Amino acid sequence: MTEGATGDGDDGSSRLFHVDGDLVPADEATVNVRDRGFMYGDAAFETLRAYGGTVFEWEAHADRLANTCEALALDHGLTRRGLKSRIDRTLEANDLEDAYLKLSVSRGVQPGTLDPDPEVDPTVVVYARPLVRGGLDGEPVFEGPATVRTVETRRVPDACLPATAKTHNYLPGILARIEAREADPDADEALLCDADGHLAEGATSNVFFVSGNVLRTPSLDGPVLAGITRRVVLDLAAEEGIPIEEGTCDPADVREADEAFLTNTTAEVRPIGTVDGVAVGGGPVTQLLSRLFDRQVERACYR
Repeated sequence: MTEGATGDGDDGSSRLFHVDGDLVPADEATVNVRDRGFMYGDAAFETLRAYGGTVFEWEAHADRLANTCEALALDHGLTRRGLKSRIDRTLEANDLEDAYLKLSVSRGVQPGTLDPDPEVDPTVVVYARPLVRGGLDGEPVFEGPATVRTVETRRVPDACLPATAKTHNYLPGILARIEAREADPDADEALLCDADGHLAEGATSNVFFVSGNVLRTPSLDGPVLAGITRRVVLDLAAEEGIPIEEGTCDPADVREADEAFLTNTTAEVRPIGTVDGVAVGGGPVTQLLSRLFDRQVERACYR
């Protein structure tokens, strides 16, 4: 990520974070060491992006957070409006209009046993940092296309942890990134396969590629997170009449593609430069979808 992307080297020490209903300075923004989010990764989160002070696709993120909490049997008792208010207050307190946001909800402090107590006093944290402007007059968060490596680390099967659950337990993604950067120090992202060796997703992204003018991406029938940006891009492609195929894919399909890109909330639509050392790059479909995404952001948040 570029210096400019995060606010010209801002280290966050002067910012305020929202912790359990209060805005507190960064050096006081702490959680209890007995919090289950810290002890077990027993917490749900959403990464969001604000453009011009407006949280993009808030309702979709709120829906996914609710689905994660349902998968975790985490009944936090908070309203959607209440959570959004905490985000808005965090943006306002930090005088941020264009920002990266992370909303986390844990089961809170409970006795130090693996079994969760159904009575929950949740820990809720909103973290924010500045980003560059998005939309039609915006700048990319990352410099240049992504360097991607396929890794041996596998995506956790749905039978172990549902792909719909976006939790604090991100160890497979961390191990995948470590493996990718051991293979190539310049790697930006790791591509994970499922237990059968079929392509699933990036450590923090969804994967798209174009073959024969068809836009392809791994199906949500596999262990693939239903990314918010993924869904927006698919909607935009459908509106443009671009042929779409969601199904079973392999890493070789990406390496042999005409063009390929990654999607996530922060990076939006980012071309893939190389996969496992093989040049792929963006192309006309990637460029079109990136422009359409910028236009939608502009319309929804800036105008």
